[in-house]
Amino acid sequence: MSNTDGPARPEWPLYEVFVRGKRGLNHVHVGSLHAPDDEMALHNARNLYTRRNEGVSIWVVLAQNITASSPDEKDPYFEPSGDKVYRHPTFYPIPEDVPHI
Repeated sequence: MSNTDGPARPEWPLYEVFVRGKRGLNHVHVGSLHAPDDEMALHNARNLYTRRNEGVSIWVVLAQNITASSPDEKDPYFEPSGDKVYRHPTFYPIPEDVPHI
């Protein structure tokens, strides 16, 4: 009998795992895992990604809940745009007695 015989098992959702190595540092993406729920995802993330006490905090986030820009969009997404005129010093009048920087 093969694994395909019998009732279909529902697919567990994919979680992304972020670990903070030391207090004060940022959480860093360390990998992904499948789990039936948030608690099991956190438990499995601890077992898989912090084996040698290197983590002080773990985040698990459903992959479907993450919205991110693509690296291909870097230039148009992050370059200063003309619609943000408040970022340009020419938008503000500079008094005559203020020295140029």
